[in-house]
Amino acid sequence: MANRQEKIEKIRVLPAQVEALVKDLSDADLYTAYLPDEWTVAQNVHHLADSHMNSFIRIKLLLTEDKPTIKPYDQDAWAQTPDASKLPIESSLTLLKGLHTRWVQLLESASDSDWARTVIHPELGEVSLDRFLDIYSDHGEAHLDQMQRTLAAKG
Repeated sequence: MANRQEKIEKIRVLPAQVEALVKDLSDADLYTAYLPDEWTVAQNVHHLADSHMNSFIRIKLLLTEDKPTIKPYDQDAWAQTPDASKLPIESSLTLLKGLHTRWVQLLESASDSDWARTVIHPELGEVSLDRFLDIYSDHGEAHLDQMQRTLAAKG
């Protein structure tokens, strides 16, 4: 249980970590692809909102339906849409704050039987609530790292 709580805590603090990283960045810092084949900082922020919304919805499906099949999506294609490549990041920062508040509440209130529930992912197979927690407690940190590497590459 302590391990779950540590992972939930990573989800809780991510919006503040992202906000702290981007708060003083210029438009050039946010929207320039400093690394080849990597997303911009802004695309990473918008991706976190997109990805975490999807995860939250998937968890809601897991908790309310019997082994539903969830739909994968092309994250690289999503990162190229105008709302993810050109829109100011404030809307996604706001979304992350509210979403993570709800997500943490949902995870902290999960029962033992909830943790045993699963969804069917067409690419990954059966995915449990614990597996979602594993994936997404690390997901935000991976994108924070990617944003830091992108900013470091600007020279």
